[in-house]
Amino acid sequence: MAAALPGLLATPLAAKARIMQIGVNLIEDPAAPFGSAQARKSFANLAAAGATTVALVPFFWQPGASDPALVRGSALPRERLFRGIEEAARVGLDVLVKPHVWVPERWAGSVVFSSESDWHSWFDAYESALVDCAETAAEAGADVLSVGTELLQTSARPEWARLIARAREVFPGRLTYVAHNSAEAQQVGFWNLLDIVTMSSYPPLGAPTDRASWRRAIGDEVRALRTLADRHAKPAWLGEIGIRSAADATYKPWESAEERDAPPDPALQEQVLRLWLDAARQGGIDTALVWRWLSDPQGGGPKDTDFTIQNKPAQSLLGLR
Repeated sequence: MAAALPGLLATPLAAKARIMQIGVNLIEDPAAPFGSAQARKSFANLAAAGATTVALVPFFWQPGASDPALVRGSALPRERLFRGIEEAARVGLDVLVKPHVWVPERWAGSVVFSSESDWHSWFDAYESALVDCAETAAEAGADVLSVGTELLQTSARPEWARLIARAREVFPGRLTYVAHNSAEAQQVGFWNLLDIVTMSSYPPLGAPTDRASWRRAIGDEVRALRTLADRHAKPAWLGEIGIRSAADATYKPWESAEERDAPPDPALQEQVLRLWLDAARQGGIDTALVWRWLSDPQGGGPKDTDFTIQNKPAQSLLGLR
């Protein structure tokens, strides 16, 4: 075959290689468990909307932020996680398995211990739960496994090297960790042990009419992520970007519907997420995952004020390239 002429074949292939993958974090709704007809329809709807990647989220549970008694729990156990991975792959989606630690009335970033014995106990329990997920992810053929999500006060601990090595023994795909915003991402000391640099990002954006403020805040996060990933010569993923479809959600994009009652504003959600995806694409981010989608195909809708993008204007963004 003749050599390609400069500017013809080479340019389209290079452009294709830079196409950003877009997807969601998909949460199992108890009303539509993985393996059910409703969940299958939700996965099919997600693929039809244009998504290429999905993060499935098993929840680990611990009774308090300083209580090391973490357990795998009953949320998305082995059989249903397997079915979720299988169904996502069936409709052509790449799969990230992305465990979260659930702490009642708190969040994963609040997990911290005052004694070394509690730290050791927690990491032992966490390793057991993670390996359980990793085995299922390997058996079902998931593409990527996150070893943790937003565990802000744990990520400087030395135990992560051992835990990552253990995950490697079980899971043959790529590994990542989802840091909480660019601040934690800069502090993580084990990116060299992983395959992808990933972070979630929910910076305050300012007033609902101040798009210049939105651009600055989003641009700062995107540039920080790409710079960090380049430093480690790894792909850059936004593991979570999101905002409620609620009035004034730009002031605190991380705020849940339980924390603040507000009228619906699906247009605001679409505008903010469009800006996120445009900035991520222009900034060279490899994959961006929106928070969130539900296994219930009837999730979301115009009157919903939570993060779900299903059946709202923001759903159309999944097909943009």
